[in-house]
Amino acid sequence: MKVPLLDLGIQLQSMREEIVTAVTNVIDSTTYIQGPEVVALEEEVASYCGAKYGVGVSSGTDALLVSLMALGVGPGDRVLTTPYSFFATMGVVLRCGATPVFADIDPISYNIDPQAMQEILAGDKEKSIKAILPVHLYGQCADMGAILTLAAEYGIPVIEDAAQAIGAEYPDVSSGEWVKSGAMGLAGCFSFFPSKNLGGIGDGGMVVTNDSAFADLLRMLRNHGAEPKYYHSRIGGNFRLDPIQATVLRIKLKHLEQWHGDRRKNASHYNELFAQTALVQDKRVGVPTAVYLNKANEAGGNKNYHIYNQYVIRVQDRDALIDWLRSHDIGCEIYYPVALHEQECLRGLLDKEALPNAELAAQSTLALPIYPELTPAMQEYVVEKIVAFYER
Repeated sequence: MKVPLLDLGIQLQSMREEIVTAVTNVIDSTTYIQGPEVVALEEEVASYCGAKYGVGVSSGTDALLVSLMALGVGPGDRVLTTPYSFFATMGVVLRCGATPVFADIDPISYNIDPQAMQEILAGDKEKSIKAILPVHLYGQCADMGAILTLAAEYGIPVIEDAAQAIGAEYPDVSSGEWVKSGAMGLAGCFSFFPSKNLGGIGDGGMVVTNDSAFADLLRMLRNHGAEPKYYHSRIGGNFRLDPIQATVLRIKLKHLEQWHGDRRKNASHYNELFAQTALVQDKRVGVPTAVYLNKANEAGGNKNYHIYNQYVIRVQDRDALIDWLRSHDIGCEIYYPVALHEQECLRGLLDKEALPNAELAAQSTLALPIYPELTPAMQEYVVEKIVAFYER
């Protein structure tokens, strides 16, 4: 049996005719930059996230970059973030000329640890930290209640890196409501890279915000900082979202909640299958923990406590297991093999620091197939082969 890490072809089958028609309409319109499809997607994504404004941009990376640019982050500034994420989280900080400062992650959720953040913020005597950039990793929200409390205490804006977490919800203790990722900080940044739960047919991204002035600034900066045309009071970039991506994403957005539910169902089935083995009990395999699941059950209804952009397990002897799985036509991937503070490009820029939870995650985690169309039989095959590997 062949089990790919992701199969976009099977997802495309049911929507192919609708997508081809929509893309053809954009081509025939000759409106190839911005236009009504982009505006419509901005409104629909903002509404979906519970935010007032959406600003479409060229990628999830550029969503982060333009948000930091709008804050005026630059040389001499620092940005507090996680050491365990895709490179873009740190890369945009460096591109602004600023310096990343890392708080270690929580070992259960893999998200930034508020207690570690508190220690760093308390020690920032020069007030050089100009932004907080938490990541909602793998499709589960960081502890935003604690993070926003810290941000308010120190007067620092929060930009949510929600690239992997569109639609993920967080149980807000103060209001008693479940709120979606991206709508809790000053702004939230999404990626529409094809492998995301809501993925296009190329690059794309979006920033959502409830701040009208910030949204206006983002729109100006994504178009070279021009307002009006040819008049530049700020330096921006070419960060515009392609209307062909927008029209495809509008079609896919209608299916997103179903896909979230299917991914959660697959995650639950994996958990059940692993529980039937000895691997979890003897700690050769650790399954992901959905930290807000109990609160979701208490609240009732189908809460997006986790959208499982990835299903990530902890394993022993990871590299050999990867070779074994791939030899049996099972796709898998490491997210991420090198923690950000250990990347080569930082050598000489930052003092070497030990962030043990991030380093352990980089050494021991492995993502298994979790896409919505994955069948129970395929999952059973995956777990069967993992069991076989450890019982050799």
